[in-house]
Amino acid sequence: MEKPNSLCHLLLIIVLLPLWLSLAAAAAAAASESTINYLPGFDGPLPFELETGYIGVGEAEEVQLFYYFVKSERNPEQDPLLLWLTGGPGCSALSGLAFEIGPLRFQVAEYNGSLPTLVYNPDSWTKVSSIIFVDSPVGTGFSYATTNSSAIRPSDIVQVSHAEEFLRKWLRKHSGFLWNPLYIAGDSYSGITLPAIVQRLSIGNENGVQPFVNLKGYMIGNPVTGGGFDNNAQIPYAHGMALISDELYQSLKESCGGEYERIEATNLKCLSNLKAFRECLSGIQPGSILDPICGFASRKPMEIAARRKFMQDKAQPDSSCSPQFYSYVLCKYWADDVHVRKALHVREGTIDGWIRCNYGLGYVCDIPSSFKYHVYLSTNGYRSLIYSGDHDIVVPFLGTQTWIRALNYSIVEDWRSWHVQGQVAGYTRTYSNGMTYATVKGGMHTAPENRPRECCAMFVRWINNDPL
Repeated sequence: MEKPNSLCHLLLIIVLLPLWLSLAAAAAAAASESTINYLPGFDGPLPFELETGYIGVGEAEEVQLFYYFVKSERNPEQDPLLLWLTGGPGCSALSGLAFEIGPLRFQVAEYNGSLPTLVYNPDSWTKVSSIIFVDSPVGTGFSYATTNSSAIRPSDIVQVSHAEEFLRKWLRKHSGFLWNPLYIAGDSYSGITLPAIVQRLSIGNENGVQPFVNLKGYMIGNPVTGGGFDNNAQIPYAHGMALISDELYQSLKESCGGEYERIEATNLKCLSNLKAFRECLSGIQPGSILDPICGFASRKPMEIAARRKFMQDKAQPDSSCSPQFYSYVLCKYWADDVHVRKALHVREGTIDGWIRCNYGLGYVCDIPSSFKYHVYLSTNGYRSLIYSGDHDIVVPFLGTQTWIRALNYSIVEDWRSWHVQGQVAGYTRTYSNGMTYATVKGGMHTAPENRPRECCAMFVRWINNDPL
């Protein structure tokens, strides 16, 4: 017969076991996310709420995706929630946080060995929304894998699956944001994966996948779309911007038949014209044609296709580099600092040198075009904002306008200018599928980098359901 004390202990264990398990789970969750009040390089306490952490995805959570979460500075309980996906593929979320739409900027000054200085960005989109910046796919930024298994090799389709899993798990841990309006946002190569992620989330909701996400729409800047839309627009764009002659343009159209992506090896005239085209653009910064070409930021002239690497990091820029490009160098020094990593709660031993855009991922591009996802999302009534920095030849606005027209929705409000502080900031048009298209005058490939005020105004108006 069981002794009374032993029986009592057994009953106590049975009663308390669920509580212990719950506390252990809570402790594990707490260990993967941390609130940050101070950052090395920033003077004083942060004037916004910042959290960093990891979310495990995959069958055994062998992929650990690192994220930065910034709460809305207006009303985080009610304001929209954004999941921001930086392009590349393989560009760190820190690019979105510190160069594009986040509340931090690097103070541009020549590197002298001391830690680069951070300053507050008054044009942050966190003025009116909470934003999750995630290092995706695996191998990007501070994200890492616990195994070298080939089964987790990053690809478009894998990234889509991981992004959905990441978001639903993040919302379980942050249940206070479950009913905030949710938007998926990003730019550049995210134009391939982002619409597929939105569709996957939508279908998951329909099939009862938990937790339900309060998905309202999406936004993408200078989005890679594939299917020939982007690459076939580069030559007409170059002609319109006076980068190539009338004669070369006409010869290209005639010899290549308007198709510049898949050229037969026997079409020698087309190939010769394409070579002349590349030579004309050899001294142009493709993502920002008004800026001087910059050794550490630019690509080789033949790498003009949107899917290829953009603004690769090198050790030092030359003196002609624009300020936003020099910030990339400062960012690397900052992210590799041991005190910074400790403040960000980056797990020791998981990442060696931080890389802003990691093009050595062995990434597989297995979504050839995102157009069909836009068709689905339009049919299902999701709002969208598509914008183009108009001085980008990587993903020219001409190609973006072409696939938008191919959706075949009627125009609700025709082409007009939109303004910031009394000046034309770009042009816009709205469609009956809930899509708003806008150009950003003078904007580069990542338009919020060099037109922060205009892009912030555009976002605030759109997210508040106001006309641009």
